[in-house]
Amino acid sequence: MRAARLIKMVLLLQSRPSMTAGELARELEVSERTITRDAQALSEAGVPVYANRGRSGGYRLIGGYRTRLTGLARGEAEALFLSGVPGALREMGLDDISSAARLKVSAALLPSLRDAPAAAAQRFHLDAPGWYQEPGTPELLPAVAEAVWGDRLVAARYLRKDVEVERELAPYGLVLKAGVWYLCAATEGTFRVYRIERFTAVEPLQERFSREETFDLPAFWEERAAEFARSLLHTEIEVRLSPEGARRLPYVADRVAATEAVGAAAPADAEGRITVTLPVESEEVAYTQLLTLGPDAEVLAPDTLRRRFAEAAARMRDLYR
Repeated sequence: MRAARLIKMVLLLQSRPSMTAGELARELEVSERTITRDAQALSEAGVPVYANRGRSGGYRLIGGYRTRLTGLARGEAEALFLSGVPGALREMGLDDISSAARLKVSAALLPSLRDAPAAAAQRFHLDAPGWYQEPGTPELLPAVAEAVWGDRLVAARYLRKDVEVERELAPYGLVLKAGVWYLCAATEGTFRVYRIERFTAVEPLQERFSREETFDLPAFWEERAAEFARSLLHTEIEVRLSPEGARRLPYVADRVAATEAVGAAAPADAEGRITVTLPVESEEVAYTQLLTLGPDAEVLAPDTLRRRFAEAAARMRDLYR
């Protein structure tokens, strides 16, 4: 434990001109007294750690000392590619590995380039969760993530429509979609998607699995996400759209379905409006979505939905008289 801390202390001092005892103590999560003892131990071991006294003092390495302890372990290298999503790393239990990897990279950089990580962090940030919700971290996510990273089979129990089922899974990859975690796994000769929060138990097995070299996680997820979205569209409605309504429709309804509906529409009428047949999840959902288009969308069918819009328009007119 102490050896790892001493190495990390050297890397910290190598990546910065100097650091105070307080700064080192916070980074290494020890007391300032421990920092003093560690600095003395490094000096006795031949590492040229120099302490400046006084208010603006601190520890630094002298004589251009460079350690060769900057090689990345495999886990650190893998975690480094996720360093742009710190929240996701933290939830998967990989934040310590990622921190060590970033520190090693910083220590290996030339002094003129050491501000590059901070500069990049100030210019790009991925905020995966959606708006207006408090995403929770599934309790079993770290166990699932460990199995994914280790290519280890798991025995899992999963709630499917409130019925608990058991499966042996080969966990291929994790997806974070709008703050919700999903597992893409192989089972019984096919690939499926599981919502992590619906797992009730996950037990990593000793046996590992061999990945199919042709499996492409982003492509698989895109295909399954599109299939899922299409499976929800059980109803069709007929809508007359202004040019502005046609432009905005993909932003309020299912993007693919709306784009295809507008593309398949007959030429515009004398008023410049087109009539589309739009697949929707339900009349209730369509009402909520199309209401945002206001006068740029006229529902023609079914009659029940058209009447509902007429009633809403009448209430709106009375409200603004």
